[in-house]
Amino acid sequence: MAIGIDSAIAAIGAGIAIAGGAIGTGVAQSAIGAAGLGLIAEKPNQMGIVLLFLVLPETLLIFGFVISILIMIDAGLI
Repeated sequence: MAIGIDSAIAAIGAGIAIAGGAIGTGVAQSAIGAAGLGLIAEKPNQMGIVLLFLVLPETLLIFGFVISILIMIDAGLI
């Protein structure tokens, strides 16, 4: 099955959308995780708040995934 240049560029764009979301999530979680461990060491009862702040950056990856799906649907790859 041959794939056109437009579809190939759309597939690359979809990959970049997911990669950008994953990199952004990783950077954010590394900073939040380090600060969260410091907070838990001092105040163990703040675990819920730390967990909430650690989960929030995952929305970046979800947004990247949704954008990549929309790109691939628009290009006719799905």
